Order: sequence, then structure tokens, then C-alpha cells
Amino acid sequence: MSNPDFNLLVTLDVLLAEGSVARAAKRLRLSPSAMSRALARLRETTGDPLLVRAGRGLVATPRALELCERVSQLVQDAEAVLRPAQQPDLKQLVRTFTLRTSEGFVENFGAPLIARLAEQAPGVRLRFMHKPDKDSTSLRDGTVDLETGVVGRAAGPELRTQGLFRDRFIGVVRRGHPLSQGEITPERFAAGGHISVSRRGLDKGPVDEALATLQLERQVVTIVAGFSTALALARATDLIATVPERHTENLRAGMHSFALPFSLPEFTVAMLWHPRLDADPAHRWLRACVREVCAQ
Repeated sequence: MSNPDFNLLVTLDVLLAEGSVARAAKRLRLSPSAMSRALARLRETTGDPLLVRAGRGLVATPRALELCERVSQLVQDAEAVLRPAQQPDLKQLVRTFTLRTSEGFVENFGAPLIARLAEQAPGVRLRFMHKPDKDSTSLRDGTVDLETGVVGRAAGPELRTQGLFRDRFIGVVRRGHPLSQGEITPERFAAGGHISVSRRGLDKGPVDEALATLQLERQVVTIVAGFSTALALARATDLIATVPERHTENLRAGMHSFALPFSLPEFTVAMLWHPRLDADPAHRWLRACVREVCAQ
């Protein structure tokens, strides 16, 4: 058959199970004449009468008996394919999810996320990947299951996005630093030595733009690629680090944090994933876990 009608498989399965055109018609909610026409098509397609008259009833031919079990299994398999995915048994789920995360996410949210997953699905493992850039190719090609990033930055238009939390930049210095005492004015802030954080190695950013509007300029002593490194240096020196508040909460333990003495816009940290995983029950469960951990 060049264009087989797979609906005939369902009809054949019911006919063979019922052994009666009338009962099969009732089960499929068809008229007896429509069922008779379907049986005629089946006979033409298979080249076999399938059901033949025996007294007042019908009996299956040897070909029909041969097909019976195979057809039944085919119909069950097709129904399983088309049935909405079931919520997996988390206790039995064995799967590795790859997360591509921005600086500080693992340090701040990794431990509670791993603990939550271990409690609900001990067979699930997380693979965290560093996020050196904003390219989302890995989401498209399936090498990454979930990614975190700042809403509004470059991302493919087809990607799904859901906000996790709002964040803002704050200043951080070591305990006992001069800025840990007294009012912090823009002038005092700008006068200190600073750590600039830039994955691309840039020495200017939003902090410098905000200071420029106040006709101030800070002295950038060093440039690092991540907030963890910036905080490690600030902890051991008199340098000032400017970092996201929520993203670095655990890393700032024992340090002095303060609100910046000028205005910088807040931003939303979100998770991103490819639409191919949107309806996957296990992935939906993972996304819910990430949301719950970030909301705490």
C-alpha cells in the first residue's frame, strides 16, 4: 500500500476481538453499514476475508488469527505513543541533567538544589557547566538541559524563559575595611581601589557609567572573570567588589556588604530551556525544583 490507512488497524483489532460486525460497530460508535464498509476495505487491503460466516455468527480465518496478537500490540503501542506523558516515578527515575549556569549560581543555590533532588529522586544527577558566554547553541543542540541567565540578554527567540528572582548590585569589602564604618557616599566609594568583573576583560561597565553621571571615576586595580574571584580578592585586600546580592549571598559570609550610593537598575535572573523539553515530565519537575530553591 502506497498510503496505508492506519485507522484500519484499530478497526481490525476491534473486529477480531469482538468477532461481530454489530458489536464492533457499537464499540467504535459506528453504524453497522459503516463497519461493514470498513471490513470490506480490510479484506481488500489484506487480501483475506478475515471473518467468514459460520452458522449465525462469524469466525476468524487463519490469517486473522495470525494477525490478532500482532495487531493488538500495534494498537497498544500507538496509543502509548499518542498518550500524554505520565509523571515519572521519581524514586525510580535515573537521569543526568546538564545545567549551564552563570557565575555564583552553583555556589549559592547548588547545595540546596542537590539536596532537594536527592530527597525526591535519588537516581537523578546534576552536571553543572560553566557559562563563559551568552551563546545558547548548547540548548538548541541538546547538550544542555537548562540554563540560567539575566532576562533581556541575547537569547534565541524560540527558547522558553521563566524568571527566578530579582537581583541588584551591591558593594562588598572585607570586615574592618574603612568603608565598613560611616556613611558611604559616591565620593568615598569612588576613591577606593576596585575590582572590575568582566568575562570579556573590559575595564568599564555599568558602575563606571553611573559614576560618570556624578562626574566621578573609580580606580580599577584588577579585572577578573567572575564574582567568586572578585569576592576572594576583596576578602584578602582593601579592594572593593561590586557583585549581585542574591547570587553571592553565601560567598559573602563574614564580609561587609552595603548598598551602592548611586542608582543601578535591578535585573531578573531566569532559567532558559528549549521547547523540545517543555512537556517532558522529568524536566518540568526539575524546573519546579529550581524555582522552589531560588524562591527560598
